[in-house]
Amino acid sequence: MAGIITPVALEERTKLGIRPGDTVRVHQKITESKKGKAANKKETVISSTRTQVFEGLVIAVKHGTEAGASFTVRATLSGIGVERIFPLYAPFIEKIEIVKRSKVRRAKLYFIREKVAREVKRQLRNMRMMGVSTDDFKAEEKPVVAAEPAAQEVVAAEEAQAQDEAVAEVVTAEEKKEESPVA
Repeated sequence: MAGIITPVALEERTKLGIRPGDTVRVHQKITESKKGKAANKKETVISSTRTQVFEGLVIAVKHGTEAGASFTVRATLSGIGVERIFPLYAPFIEKIEIVKRSKVRRAKLYFIREKVAREVKRQLRNMRMMGVSTDDFKAEEKPVVAAEPAAQEVVAAEEAQAQDEAVAEVVTAEEKKEESPVA
């Protein structure tokens, strides 16, 4: 007498073998319901289901493959780190796909949180300040492009002058050596 307790295929999820370092795609079934009033003023509930996909890096697996097993998935959505904890045998999970498998040396990859934050800070440090605003693009003002050739000529002239000064310093240093009496 084998009765079905859960609609989840337990053997498939157990054999999947999710590990930290895997990039997984979790297909989650979401039920949305709206309450509305009909003509006879009774409430009616309209529900619809859709599938939402969450793809990211598995940073932790807890409790292996037992009944309360769960895994934590971290993804970057619109530049913001988002973590979700999924129960392994949850009935609202339609499908779990392993997209990529990476070799890692840790059982819990919580250090990824700080690592990503450091990389973002490093990128912000390397960014350049731009003096561009919406006021620059108004039709009544002069275009910014017209000023660029003149600015390039000024920079080229300054570089040439600096190079000439450096050459002059080297020449004067050599002249002083020749003029000084040898003892």
